Amino acid sequence: MVKKILITGGTGLIGRKLTQLLLESGYQVAHVSRSKNTSTNPPTFAWDLNENYLDPEALNGVEAIINLAGASVADKKWSESYKKVILESRVKSTNLLFERLQKADHQVKVFLSASAVGIYPDDRGNQVFYEDGPHATNFLAEVTGAWEQEVDKIATLGIRTVKFRIGVVLSKSGGALSKMLLPIKLGLGAPLGSGQQYMSWIHELDLCRMFVFALENENLKGVYNAVSPEAKTNDEFSKAIAKSLNKPYFLPNIPGFLIKLMMGEMAGMVLGGNNVSCKKIQNAGFQFKFGKLNAALGELLVG
Repeated sequence: MVKKILITGGTGLIGRKLTQLLLESGYQVAHVSRSKNTSTNPPTFAWDLNENYLDPEALNGVEAIINLAGASVADKKWSESYKKVILESRVKSTNLLFERLQKADHQVKVFLSASAVGIYPDDRGNQVFYEDGPHATNFLAEVTGAWEQEVDKIATLGIRTVKFRIGVVLSKSGGALSKMLLPIKLGLGAPLGSGQQYMSWIHELDLCRMFVFALENENLKGVYNAVSPEAKTNDEFSKAIAKSLNKPYFLPNIPGFLIKLMMGEMAGMVLGGNNVSCKKIQNAGFQFKFGKLNAALGELLVG
């Protein structure tokens, strides 16, 4: 079993929770960030994507890398300049790691990387997408495809690689759930667009447990969908939140054109969606703690 893990994006929504879980499980953890600080726990080593620089000490003793780095796709409107940031933050960071692993002496045995269900086509009704399914041609799919191609380079070095295509992460600490909660708490909950677009989601703890599962199971390699077994439509999802909060849910659908007016190209994330299968990771032996939406919301909103 690997002992020391280097995490990129360790201070993000998933990274913080995963770091905590790994430390509690007895692993040594280090982060990479813009500045170096080895006096903290976990210690942090510097990297600079623009300069293609990674602190030479970052890989010392590291047996596994968990790659979560990438600018948020939901925090800003997608201007052409920010779309470039979204793409390069994923592609450049992964390529930098590939180059260092290619050139340096190291002990890295496994490379786990985030990816996204955004690689699949949007809004195909009840069509279920598996790991070998078709890819979309929109911006998010192009970003995800380029990201995964960089991870595949690392596999050519003889390092076991796993790519998790992550759905909507439900967290107490922010992200999509907090954005959905606000209007519902105000009694203004309503379906977005048709409301029939699927949301493939996962509880933050199950996602972190999935990364640990991949660390500890040497048979895992390749791509896996990181979503719960129970995809819900936007309407079903919103109703479940309202019910958990004992809030009304009666307003008419918010038209798609209004959402596009407010969000621009980014509206596709809200108005689109896909029904993604987790059968492959389940068949590998992973068991969900929060496979049902009501259980997940009960823990996040009530528990």
